[in-house]
Order: sequence, then structure tokens, then C-alpha cells
Amino acid sequence: MIVNIVAGGPKDFLPDLRDFDGKDVYWIGVDKGVAYLFEHGLVPRTAVGDFDSLPPSEWRKYKEKIPDIKTFPPEKDKTDMELAVLEAMGKHPEKLRIFGATGGRMDHFLGNIFLIGRFLREKTPVEMIDRQNVVEWKTPGRYRLEGWPGKPYVSFLSLSPEVKGLSLEGFKYPLKNGHISFGSTLCISNELIGDSGTYSFTEGILLVIRSSDRPSGKAIFGGSEGKNAGETIG
Repeated sequence: MIVNIVAGGPKDFLPDLRDFDGKDVYWIGVDKGVAYLFEHGLVPRTAVGDFDSLPPSEWRKYKEKIPDIKTFPPEKDKTDMELAVLEAMGKHPEKLRIFGATGGRMDHFLGNIFLIGRFLREKTPVEMIDRQNVVEWKTPGRYRLEGWPGKPYVSFLSLSPEVKGLSLEGFKYPLKNGHISFGSTLCISNELIGDSGTYSFTEGILLVIRSSDRPSGKAIFGGSEGKNAGETIG
């Protein structure tokens, strides 16, 4: 099962959510993300949040159709996104995708980036997707990365104090057993030179970002499975 979370970030940053639907997809709406799902013709199986971003009349209409609703007070010690991720991880999905988490408040965006780092021990691949970017979190290993039409740039950032033993093969700017520290821009805006490449590292947490210079009008991932930023190959 794939769990897709839709949060309430700016609507203009959302891809067409229908491109990520499928029979094995479980949708979770977070606050205003519930409305986004209904606007795309999708009904969330679970809704999480305080729902203070939805007009009461609109929320009453939606909640009649949602099987599972987890309501929390506006003042709490966890964000709606954290509560939604906890709900998603409790289902032990094979993959987690997050939409509607970019393009708005910077504190929420950065909080979401660091939040996912807490769940790496779950070994569940996580993607944060908008019309211009795909973000993934990686633990040490060796991965294959395939070309992604419309998103030519690949950046590697350290989410830990240091990423060690980083090697990039099949890229415009290769690297052999390199180290990048937190805040380093060494591996920003790389590109594949063919259909695919590989990357590997031995220590740390790596943020892998696929991006384009401008958002595409339609999701280009080709159905509910999509390609991720790293199939483990060893």
C-alpha cells in the first residue's frame, strides 16, 4: 500500500493528484488538504487536523463522506503534518508521498523536511512532491537513479552533520568517495548524462532533490507508481 498525504499548502504548487491515485493508494487529507482532494475528485479515507482552515459549512459537507476523522485542537504540541505522518507510518506503507507541504510558510516547510528525518528508521521511502520538485530522504547505501522528463536537475544535500563516502556515477559532475557537510553546496544542480546513474554513500542522511526551473502544468510522473530518486541496488 502507498499512503499519500495532502496538506494545505498553496494550491498552485500541487500536481494533478489524480496522477498518483490507484487501487493500492490510501489518501490522507490534512486540514485544507481535504478540500484539495475533493476538488480533484478524490475522497480521503482519513482526515487529520484541527480543520481551522476550512469554512464550517464546507467542512460539514466533506466530513459526511470521510470514513475516518482524527480531530485535534488548534493549540497542540504537534503540527497537523506530524500527526498525519504518524497516522501514515502506523499503516506500515511501502511508500509515503506528501503533497501540499511546500510553497507556503518557510517554518512549516523546513519543519516538514526535518520531521521526515525522524522516521528514517522505519525504512519507508518518502517523497515530498510539488509541480517543480521531488524531495527524498536517503540512508547509506547504493542507489540507481533514472532520468525524469521535465526535472533535469539533481541535487544532493547533507541533512546530517556530514555525509561521507559519497560517489556519483553517470552524472555531469561525478564524485568519488567525497564528503559533504551540512550546508555545503558542492552537489547542487547536477545532471544525468544518460538515462540513469548511480549514487552511493557510507554515512549520514542524504537529501536528494529532483527539480526543474519552472513548474510543469501537469504531473509528469506517469501514474500512481512514479519513479523515485533511488532504487536500492546493493
